[in-house]
Order: sequence, then C-alpha cells, then structure tokens
Amino acid sequence: MAYQAVFKRKEMKYLLSAQQYQQLMKELGNRIAPDDFPVSTISNLYYDTPDFRLIRASLQKPKYKEKLRLRCYKVPDADTQAFLEIKKKAMGIVYKRRESLPYRRAVNFLAGRDPGGDSQIFRELSWMLQSYQNLEPTMFLSYDRLSFKGREDASVRLTFDRNILWRTTALDLSAGTWGEPLLRPGQRLMEIKISNAMPLWLAEALAKCKIYPTSFSKYGRAYETLLWRERTMKEEVKYA
Repeated sequence: MAYQAVFKRKEMKYLLSAQQYQQLMKELGNRIAPDDFPVSTISNLYYDTPDFRLIRASLQKPKYKEKLRLRCYKVPDADTQAFLEIKKKAMGIVYKRRESLPYRRAVNFLAGRDPGGDSQIFRELSWMLQSYQNLEPTMFLSYDRLSFKGREDASVRLTFDRNILWRTTALDLSAGTWGEPLLRPGQRLMEIKISNAMPLWLAEALAKCKIYPTSFSKYGRAYETLLWRERTMKEEVKYA
C-alpha cells in the first residue's frame, strides 16, 4: 500500500458532543467528501522513557515537542504493515515523518534488534532512539476514525475519532483494541488538518455550530488520567 511519508501542516482539535457532530455534518453538506480511507480503526503504541519524559515535556506546552509511536490500521500479525512515526510540533506547525515495516520487524527495530532501513527517516528514527536511549512502549491508544477531505480542496482534511481507548498493560498491538475510554459517551474528537489558512466555509460552519478549538492530546489526556489515579491511590493509602 502506498503511503505518504512526510507531513507538514496545521492541526486544530475540537471536542464535540453528539449533537454538535450531527449539526456540523449537516452544515458541511457537500463541502466535504469521504477521504481515500474513510473508515478505520487506528491502534498506536507510544514510546517514552519509563518516567514518561516525552509526554511530561509536551504537557508543559514548549515551543518544540516530539513523540514517537508505532501505528497499525488493524490488529496486526507479524507481517501486517506497521508505521513508525516521529511527530513533532514547532511554533504551531506539525511535522510527521514515518516509515513502514512489517509489524514484528518494526517492534524489533524499536527495541534495537532490527536494522530497519537506510532512508533519511530511518536515520532520524535511529537518532531519536539513541538520544533518549531507554525508550520503551508506555501506552496503547486506539480509536475509530471517520476521515473526510474538502471536495474542492483535498488538502483540507477533517477526522472524527470516537471510542478512544487506552491502557498501560498488554503493550502489544497484536493484543487487540481494548482499554479504558478516554471520552464521555457520544463525544468525538475532531481534527482539522490544513496546509494554509482555514477556508471560509469551514470557519463559518464552526461558528454557526458554536464549536471552538481546544488543546487535547490523546496521549497527554490518558497520562494525566493515569497520574491522577496514582495520586488518588496514594492519598487513600495515606489516610487508610
């Protein structure tokens, strides 16, 4: 399967209720069309240090931040196509660099047991692994996604994620898509991905539906939930 290896774009996130989602889709009407892969279930393994150094730094909202993840578009077996991705954000612009390997080889590459490839992106992946030295799987995240593109401008993309699940055990994508829900029932996380300015028709639809941007990282929100739970347990033990 052919895939895009390099992305540079603005990404804006919006948390929608079920009612807002229905209203927005009605407003957008024939302005959008299904993307090339309109329906998917995406599974990710996020790699971090044992003390969650990468996500802790990201949550401090620095001008530059980066993440490393392994992604599949179905529950994989050893030979399923998997994507190794570095996602960076600098001055509000998102840069994504990714390469592909069969799933088991991708896991072995990230563990230092496979040479990967000789492309520039593989060199960047290797540099990141060497720089942090002790990166390991720290969190699983999956979600069901609907993807659309602008009918007149295909560079405008909208994705809607629901059933976002996370876990910190069974950190293997082949273990299946299960975990704790991150959103309330009916909620969807919308992402608008654009290379230039937001088109007027889209801005007007958002305003009419009273939909406003929010700061939302799936990995960040799940980590904050994990941190809150650990603190709560410590408090309960302290006062038991």
